[in-house]
Amino acid sequence: MLLDTASLYFRAFFGMPDSLRAPDGTPVNAVRGLLDFIARLVSDYAPSHLVCCWDNDWRPTWRVELLPSYKEHRLARAAGGGGVDAEEVPDALAVQVPVIAEVLAAMGIAVRGVDGYEADDVIGTLATTAGMPADVVTGDRDLFQLVDDEREIRVLYTARGVGRHEQVTGEVVRAKYGVRADQYADFATLRGDASDGLPGVKGVGDKTAARLLAEFGTLAGIRAAAADPSTALAAGVRANLLAAAGYLDVAPRVVEVTRTLPIPADWGELRRPHAFDDEAAVTRLADTWGLGGSVARVRAALAADHD
Repeated sequence: MLLDTASLYFRAFFGMPDSLRAPDGTPVNAVRGLLDFIARLVSDYAPSHLVCCWDNDWRPTWRVELLPSYKEHRLARAAGGGGVDAEEVPDALAVQVPVIAEVLAAMGIAVRGVDGYEADDVIGTLATTAGMPADVVTGDRDLFQLVDDEREIRVLYTARGVGRHEQVTGEVVRAKYGVRADQYADFATLRGDASDGLPGVKGVGDKTAARLLAEFGTLAGIRAAAADPSTALAAGVRANLLAAAGYLDVAPRVVEVTRTLPIPADWGELRRPHAFDDEAAVTRLADTWGLGGSVARVRAALAADHD
């Protein structure tokens, strides 16, 4: 089980009441919510391995150099135009992220991130190299491109909440979007995604993107057809595809999840712990931050004999 950690703690922060606070008044709704999510997912799915995948770089420079609009709307600009722009994160959440990292470490739950890459890329690499079935837990549709029924890789999609998540398989992707999962990255490139700053191709929405991929197979095939006047392609669609050439030259590399990161392949270290690595530290953190109930639920879920 590969967790898109930031996706989950953002959901917890906005979904749990801000009245959940530590004894000193610090908000802990994201911490408690994430722990409750983990407890529920482990109880429901009993994964042999569990990894919290981390955004070491939520907006990698190499992606921005290819497509400057990538996630641009999520930036909190540095004051006065100087310094480094950062992701816009509510202060009440920002103070909780270090607590989340410390609690996960004390519990012995594996956390993996790679400098210069997003959690999506960590997930893509681990899912691809696992050699075992994998459940990817995320609210990000971009990861639908990893779905592979033959290799038993699916997405547990949390857009409606962790408790109401959807199991996304290849059949689900085809039913929802009219494309195969291995075509999803090309589909997303064509139709765009405002939440990631991807403009897409003018006039090409879900239905047109799906129709083009059904007819020509890949984005490369679609572009070749657009460049060939003899192909039966509507004049407006052809014109829009040709006009978007600059975008289409770079966007596929931005949208594609990296699957070849240098992550140590010691799967023994990624196994789900059955007890906390540092019980004394977990107790101290639970007392300091008022996490008692959530910690107890994670402890019970991890300790259950699912194997």
